Amino acid sequence: MGYAETYAAWKADPDGWWLKQAAALDWSKAPTQGYDAATNTWFADAMGNTAWNCVDRHVAAGHGERVAIIHDSPVTGTKTKITYAELQDRVARMAGVLHAQGVLKGDRVVIYMPMVPEALVAMLACARIGAVHSVVFGGFAARELAVRIDDCKPRAVIAGSCGIEPGRVVHYKPLLDEAIVLAEHKPEACLILQREAGEADLVPGRDFDLADEMSRAVPADCVPVKGSDPAYILYTSGTTGQPKGVVRPMAGHMVALHWTMKNIYGVEAGDVYWAASDVGWVVGHSYICYAPLLAGCTTIVFEGKPVGTPDAGTFWRVISEHKVKSFFTAPTAFRAIKREDPKGEEAKKYYLSGLQALFFAGERADPDTVNWAGDVLGVPVIDHWWQTETGYAIAANPFGMDALPIKVGSPSVAMPGYDVRILSPEGEEMPAGELGAVAIKLPLPPGTLPTLWDADARFRKSYLDTFPGYYETGDAGLIDADGYLFIMARTDDVINVAGHRLSTGAMEEVLAGHPDVAECAVIGAADPLKGQLPVGFLCLSKGVNRPEEEIVAECVARVRHEIGPVAAFKSAVVVDRLPKTRSGKILRAIMARIADGQDYKMPATIDDPVILEEIGSALSRIGYPAAR
Repeated sequence: MGYAETYAAWKADPDGWWLKQAAALDWSKAPTQGYDAATNTWFADAMGNTAWNCVDRHVAAGHGERVAIIHDSPVTGTKTKITYAELQDRVARMAGVLHAQGVLKGDRVVIYMPMVPEALVAMLACARIGAVHSVVFGGFAARELAVRIDDCKPRAVIAGSCGIEPGRVVHYKPLLDEAIVLAEHKPEACLILQREAGEADLVPGRDFDLADEMSRAVPADCVPVKGSDPAYILYTSGTTGQPKGVVRPMAGHMVALHWTMKNIYGVEAGDVYWAASDVGWVVGHSYICYAPLLAGCTTIVFEGKPVGTPDAGTFWRVISEHKVKSFFTAPTAFRAIKREDPKGEEAKKYYLSGLQALFFAGERADPDTVNWAGDVLGVPVIDHWWQTETGYAIAANPFGMDALPIKVGSPSVAMPGYDVRILSPEGEEMPAGELGAVAIKLPLPPGTLPTLWDADARFRKSYLDTFPGYYETGDAGLIDADGYLFIMARTDDVINVAGHRLSTGAMEEVLAGHPDVAECAVIGAADPLKGQLPVGFLCLSKGVNRPEEEIVAECVARVRHEIGPVAAFKSAVVVDRLPKTRSGKILRAIMARIADGQDYKMPATIDDPVILEEIGSALSRIGYPAAR
């Protein structure tokens, strides 16, 4: 069936449709019911194991010699391949190590690792014995790690001794030690992966060398768990500064992710799939670890950066060398590459004809970046939209089913399971083409969050109370006459200029279209007359030598021409870089607070705090003295 028929079939019988998808996996007890309102989960009566379906199932089917993981690490100059049979042994042994430390079904384990295969092995080892893992981005500040330790109360921690960044080593173990001092809850054991770039001192009685423990471990078998049991907790930023622990139930997680691999990404068992992200983010969970392995694919664990390890051609090398069929990354990675290599010369050095599609998510994919990537790679560039909370695409172009016409700037259409609506502030449905809050009619599909860890009331307040009967995404957008969704900004990034509600994303599209602009951001700054005024930040492409004031004037003129004088766009400034999280999201809300002279909390996920000082200096140059 094509997309329209598939979506209609889901809508006609959601429970039956999802139960049919569940039949593609192995179960100790197959599910007989779909959505369970009592637990707000799917397949609650099922019994199964994620690690079995990711690893053991393929070995049992005779595919043990297929490569499961390729670790490509330009920062260490190493490349490693791990077969499914080898992965099965490693996962069983690490699960045995956890058992030896007293970790049982339902216990929590914090994973604090760099981009190494052991990070995936640790996740799967937890799943194997029914433990609940919580991966924290390697190198997170000690205080933020302590907050997560106190929230999920892990029995054990699995950590790397260090992470390796271009030109520096980040020592994780001292951060972990400090976090444990700060935390009220004290983990019973810390299993440390010692790396040559920075071995760590071990605390006697608490810390253990992971390699030593693995060498003498008794392999552990898979433990069946209930369909509604949590597979993992993943913390996402909260507006109060207290992180929100997104809970992912076992059964729905498996079923939904397995379905997406063939139908959205167009890959099947034996294909090489690469998501250039980090295990600390939801993309790393869904599309570096679980989904590719559920589908029997080869997944790539990449320890490097899009530029600087060693150059702007590193992505093309990986795609060519490992015969990547489907590639998924954030638009910000391509903006970095485009800034270093505006004409795409590096791509011409590699054989890329095996690549069938490029997928963007994580940040809004502006048309200029989409078009540039398409020109360089010569493949469809497909934007899709989802959240940490959902775990996979809310809206996408189903490349593996029957790819729909691409509308640049849109993540295309709602996927089965999602009934997406555009609502006014009063909760009324908006006409086609009009901007409003993007919401999803309840219930949410399998694989999405049923609640927050130990915070049911906060879950309801954060997502359900604003629009009764709907999940509030926090994004603003519109649906056109063809049913295509356009995500224009976070709801907080829709600014009010003299009573006109305007999307900062629409202005960014216009700015990104300027030939000298590699990357940009627009915020709303407080204005006593009009309420808010837009301010643009421009990062220029490498090699641009024109006067900055000329480029700024041209950008102002472009916005006035393409959006209109109503936007009141008069201020823009050239900056070297934009403040971002490590996953590539631009910190627009923090930039707006700087412009307004307000206090702000330093985000735990920020890539480089010094950039915020640079933003303040840039704002002061264009008349925002409060930002100094």
